[in-house]
Amino acid sequence: MELLKNAGRHTASATHHWVDHLRVADLSVGTYSLPAGGTDPQSPHTEDEIYVCTGGRATLWTPTASAPLGPGDVAFVPAGEEHRFIDIEEDFTVIVIFGPAEHSRAGGPAGL
Repeated sequence: MELLKNAGRHTASATHHWVDHLRVADLSVGTYSLPAGGTDPQSPHTEDEIYVCTGGRATLWTPTASAPLGPGDVAFVPAGEEHRFIDIEEDFTVIVIFGPAEHSRAGGPAGL
């Protein structure tokens, strides 16, 4: 067992911020934070992702749909799908779970 201390705690200042919490072969976990009014610079990842919102409000945008997210909401983004958070109304924080671990698949790193 491993306790992931401070997972889900907002850490962004003027820009986005990423904190790695756990990395094993089959998954990785981190916290991604964006400030209110900020811009999300991420590009598609080579791994599937689950976002668990722990604070704030924003909209998760993809080319085919968008959905508002707030505390307690969970979203799935498949590997390779273009996506980003827009309309960041409040300091926004999500726990991100990658399966398999982030940057572990061929195709090179994309990033948060």
